[in-house]
Parts: sequence; structure tokens; C-alpha cells
Amino acid sequence: MDREMLLLLPLWYVVFLLSATCHEAAHAWVALLGGDRTAYQGGQVSLNPLPHIRREPVGTLLVPLLSYWMFASDGAGRWMMGWASAPYDPSWEERHPRRAALMALAGPLANVLLATIAGVVLGLGLERGVGAVPPSLEFDHLVLAPAGTVWWGIGRMCSVLLTLNLVLAILNLLPLPPLDGSSVLAGLAPPFRALRARLLANPLAGLVGLLVAWQVFPFVFAPVYSVVLGWLYP
Repeated sequence: MDREMLLLLPLWYVVFLLSATCHEAAHAWVALLGGDRTAYQGGQVSLNPLPHIRREPVGTLLVPLLSYWMFASDGAGRWMMGWASAPYDPSWEERHPRRAALMALAGPLANVLLATIAGVVLGLGLERGVGAVPPSLEFDHLVLAPAGTVWWGIGRMCSVLLTLNLVLAILNLLPLPPLDGSSVLAGLAPPFRALRARLLANPLAGLVGLLVAWQVFPFVFAPVYSVVLGWLYP
């Protein structure tokens, strides 16, 4: 891991933790509005990352740092993976499937909001000339600015915030169990609700769903990312 990788590690982790916390807090908040107090009682209706870390220490601490090191060691560039979760009452989901669908949709929408904020900040910086289009794009380097300046830090942070949250939003919206998209579809389509319940009864179904989502994801992400970059660099 070179010097730049080490320098950007704290930035990546802060953005990852912010993104995961906002995602799960949105789930928990909408569930509370819909009548399920499970996540609220667990402390997840909060932008404080500590309750989310305590619930998923492996997904919020170990895996993100380990994945960053693995990507860097393989020469695959800078990236970070992990997860968090917010509990809910399955019986509440059965009684109120549409409310549960809104709860599931809230997490990805929180990521869309964060990505939009980051894109607006980057766009304003480019428009006002404090940053420029870099000769080559990386997920954490969407604007070029002199090293050591405030805009260098803002540009790098917003680059990660934009890309990571776009990934989280698109991946989670895929309608495959156990991703949020399957819960959204289950709340709106009763036939799929029954199918999803049968699939999740099998412990391997979630793993298979994640593997399929990982194969499908690039074909969905690439065109969306191209549209976003086209908006950012008109």
C-alpha cells in the first residue's frame, strides 16, 4: 500500500461510515414512522455511528478496512466494502407490507441524497474554477486540485461520497433477496412477496441473491455512472 493509499484510508472510512449510517438510520426512521419501534429501541434512529457499529462490528469495522487493503494489494485501485443493518419486526412487515416497502426504499434514497449533495459540490467547484477535470478518472478523484489545499480534500471526499453512495443505492435497489429492492417489490407485488418469503426460508438464498446481484450490478451501474459523469462534466 503506497503513501497515497494510506493517506486516503481515513477519508474512505469516514465516508463509508457516514454512508452506511445514513442508510440504516433512514430505514429505522421510516420504520418508526410506520409503527415499528424495533430499530428505534436499538438506537438505530440516529446519525451517531456508534449504535450501528455496535450492531455490526464486523461489517462496519473489520471488513471495510480489510477490503481496502485487499483492493490496494491487488492493484485494483482504492475501494472499500462493508455493511450495516437495522432490525425490524417481521410480523409488522407482514401486517403492513407497503409500509415495509417504504422502509426498505428509505435506505437507498438516503444514499441518492448524499450522492446528489456530493455531485452539486463538485459541480460548483468545477464551475467556479477551483477544480478541473483530471486527465484520468478514479472513483475518489473526479476533480483535479492542487495537493494540500482545502479543495483537494473536499474534492476527494465528495468524489468518494458520490461514487460510493451511487453504488450503494443502485446495488440495494436490485430486486434480489436479501437486498432492499426485493423488499420494495414484495411490498408492492403480493405474488413476489410469497416467492421472496419462500426464498429467504432457505439460508443459502441470500448468498445466491448477493452473488447474482454482483454479476448484474456492473451492467446497471455503468450507464448510470456515465450519465452522472456527463452531468458533472457538461
